[in-house]
Amino acid sequence: MLFIFDMGGVCCNTFLLEDLCKNLGVTKDRFKEICKNEDGTSIFKKLSTGEITIKEFWREWEKRTGKKEADWFYLSFKPYLLEETVQFIRQLKKSSRVVCGTNTLESHYLVHIERGDYEIFDKTYASFLMGAAKPDPSYYKLILKAEGVKACDAVFIDDRIENVEAAKALGIHAFQFTSIEKLKQDLENSKLI
Repeated sequence: MLFIFDMGGVCCNTFLLEDLCKNLGVTKDRFKEICKNEDGTSIFKKLSTGEITIKEFWREWEKRTGKKEADWFYLSFKPYLLEETVQFIRQLKKSSRVVCGTNTLESHYLVHIERGDYEIFDKTYASFLMGAAKPDPSYYKLILKAEGVKACDAVFIDDRIENVEAAKALGIHAFQFTSIEKLKQDLENSKLI
């Protein structure tokens, strides 16, 4: 069985947009407004699929605001691992392959690499490197293909219900993470552990 764990909200605290906005001196609504393109897409979301680079984002930010900024995605990101989840992953790895499937941008990925956070996994699948992000079905299909695993032989864990539902639609055993205790119970009830 292949276990695919999301990172933010499952294995570590989630990215706090509030911290980023505080450092940029804007509200969350203003940040979203600045990031919005005329066609309704967001330059921020394009970071997570690798459509634009961090440098391209900040160049565009400067054009839109007139302010040159450092990479506040990197500087504001201060994750911490959720130790109970980490311990559970270590237990699972004794009998199963466990990978990370994360929607992330390069700056956050680099922080996790520097800290050694991804070392708990057998491999990490980062959206910005894959060119696809959850809940797009192609994201899950890329991981299954790379791992050589059928959907029915994979378990996906994420804190966002839309990502869980997308995985389920492909035939992957998928569970919404709310706590490590609930996850263990869900997996036991489903006879997946």
